[in-house]
Amino acid sequence: MTEGKASRRRYRSPRREQQAAATRREIVLAAKRLFEVRGYASTSMNAVATEAGVALKTVYLVFESKARLLRAVWDLSLKGDDSDAPVAERPWYVEVLEEPDPERKLRRLAAASCVVKVRIATLLGVIRDAAPSDDEISALWTLIQSDFHANQGAIVATLDRAGALAPGLDGTHATDILWTLNHPDVWLLLVGQRGWTAAQFERWLGDTAIAQLLGAPNSGRRGGR
Repeated sequence: MTEGKASRRRYRSPRREQQAAATRREIVLAAKRLFEVRGYASTSMNAVATEAGVALKTVYLVFESKARLLRAVWDLSLKGDDSDAPVAERPWYVEVLEEPDPERKLRRLAAASCVVKVRIATLLGVIRDAAPSDDEISALWTLIQSDFHANQGAIVATLDRAGALAPGLDGTHATDILWTLNHPDVWLLLVGQRGWTAAQFERWLGDTAIAQLLGAPNSGRRGGR
């Protein structure tokens, strides 16, 4: 009798798990659309449920709170898929770290960063604006900033070890410079407000990072505009 109950408890339904995952993803995508258009405060859980075509109860069962839903939206937007692998383990990031040529490394970073920014920049603004009014979102905002700074620092460390940083530039200041240049807020200013294309931003970021970090005579051109 006990063995039979244990067997029932161990039973898993792959089809049911797939359906649950699909429902979860649809809720996240619906929330992303609403958050980016309406902002966090003006997006209700009921609106998300309607947008996703599910019951309000389902949204709460999966995410418990709007703050946790926003966290899930951020995770999917940043990574681009449902994998749990952090940015530091993503193939594109590893390729940037392992690129031996300093200029190509920074151009690889600029190209990959633009792909990510298309997904995250608007949402990052939503999180930034909501952080002061919600402790959980404030903690998420702090984590995003620290993780992003650390990821830029790891790239700078490879340049430092190779002796590629500009004379007089230490790793700490180089990391701050790259973090600032590559920050999504800069993307929102130049692409979102000033109308730059992604290609123009990518070229500018690559040129400017090379000039600032490597001391190369390649002053940040805006190129093609």
